[in-house]
Order: sequence, then structure tokens, then C-alpha cells
Amino acid sequence: MKATVRSWAARPGRLAGTLASMLYGAHRALCADAAAPFAAPAQLTPTHSTTGLLRVMIALLLVLGAVIAAGRLARRVRGMGGSGSSALQVLGQLSLGARERALLIRVGDRQLLIGVAPGSVRTLHVFDERLPVTQTSSSPDTGIDRPSFKSILLKSLGK
Repeated sequence: MKATVRSWAARPGRLAGTLASMLYGAHRALCADAAAPFAAPAQLTPTHSTTGLLRVMIALLLVLGAVIAAGRLARRVRGMGGSGSSALQVLGQLSLGARERALLIRVGDRQLLIGVAPGSVRTLHVFDERLPVTQTSSSPDTGIDRPSFKSILLKSLGK
């Protein structure tokens, strides 16, 4: 076998010439890529880790500020839209479950007790005469009695 390899390599033939030219071309292409200058900036300035941290903190503060501003704007827009009509007013509400509640509303001179659940709103009772409803000082505009966070937290802790 060694003799055939030596004799094949010793004879310049078509196959050997093609193989040699392919190897030479590959070698030349590799050497040319290695000799080409790298397209990097001539001088790199080292950045300190504190400047990167400072940039991240500033970006974080900007994002948090935008979220807070959007929340306040949404609260104002929601407050302006609900108080426009006095013909329909929510007088009180009671939570009946995780997603169900009963609402006492006033429409004109009538009061309605309605049940609200995901995907349905039903009239439970229509009152002909007005029921006395006491408004709390925490929400005089809407008439909905909402407990404060402090009272809910103390109640959940058992105090």
C-alpha cells in the first residue's frame, strides 16, 4: 500500500494536480484572512463599572417615573369620567365572592339591587321607595364604602 501511495504522489497526474491546487488555494485563503487587518477601533478607552451602573440606575428611575406618571394620569381620567352623570349613581356594594358582588344603584328616582358576576349582570330587586344610605367621608363622590388598607391589615392580623 505504501508503494502505491508513493507512486501516486510521485506521478503528477490530473487528480494529484487538482488536489494540490485545492490545498494550496485553501492554505492561501487561510493565510490571507489571518494577514488581513482586523476592523477594530485603533484605541479602546476602558469604561469603569460605575458609569455602567450609573446608566442603569438612571434608566430604571426614568422607567419608574413613567409608570408612576401613567398611573396618576389613569386615576385622574377615570375619576373625571365617572362623575359626569348624576342620573346613575352607585350607592353601595357588597362582595359576595372572589368575582361576584351585589350593587345598590340609583337610577333616577328608583333604587335597584343588582348582582354582578363575570359575564352577567342581573336585577335582583327593584325598590319603589328610597332606602336610607349613609355616605362615608372616605368616598363622598361615589358613595362606595371602602375600608382603608390599615383597617384591612389589622383585621387580617387579628388585632
